[in-house]
Amino acid sequence: MLLPLLIAAVAGYLFGALPFGYLVARSKGINIFEHGSKNPGATNVRRVLGEKFGPSGKMLGNLVFVLDALKGAAAGGWMLLVPLLGTAGTSWDSETVLWMQVVGVVGALLGHCFSCFTGFKGGKGVATAAGCILVLVPLAILIAATVWVATFYSSRFVSLASILAAIALPISAFLLHQPPVLSWLCVAIALLVLLRHRSNIVRLLNGTENRFAKKTAATK
Repeated sequence: MLLPLLIAAVAGYLFGALPFGYLVARSKGINIFEHGSKNPGATNVRRVLGEKFGPSGKMLGNLVFVLDALKGAAAGGWMLLVPLLGTAGTSWDSETVLWMQVVGVVGALLGHCFSCFTGFKGGKGVATAAGCILVLVPLAILIAATVWVATFYSSRFVSLASILAAIALPISAFLLHQPPVLSWLCVAIALLVLLRHRSNIVRLLNGTENRFAKKTAATK
């Protein structure tokens, strides 16, 4: 069982380390680590590129979110496809596959937050975590996404929405009676997201956090 877990960990890390936010911003001549919050996540890319390039820049930020989520889904799901492509994974039992998924997800989140391709700098892991959990516990991520949408549209704070969605994730997993390893994985993901949002929490408490402005009639 050790070799499959090692493969899952390395593959997960490399998937997660793909710096889509950095690459997308760089394609527009911007080093995202030097602008805005200096974070390569979708929110900062959308804000920075949106200010410079308008709606097309905002769309690129949305693209980063999708790509970051997809790499999380790939890290947590590729092992399910191996038996369909050949014989290499047909000897993996369901417990081995589950642990490979868990290890792959952990690897992806570490890769996203500490990418070897960008000097071990990275994002906060929200989109990548969403993609990971979408594969493992889709109903839990649907609940967390609902919390995110409700919080964002009522407060206009992306950070607050991400924090509350992260807290909702493990609660949902436990209420849905998921296998213990998945429920505790959701706890670990929530703690990582909260840890990566330390500065945002301080700004929220101080009243200095950036808020997305609502569209006015003139800008719709």
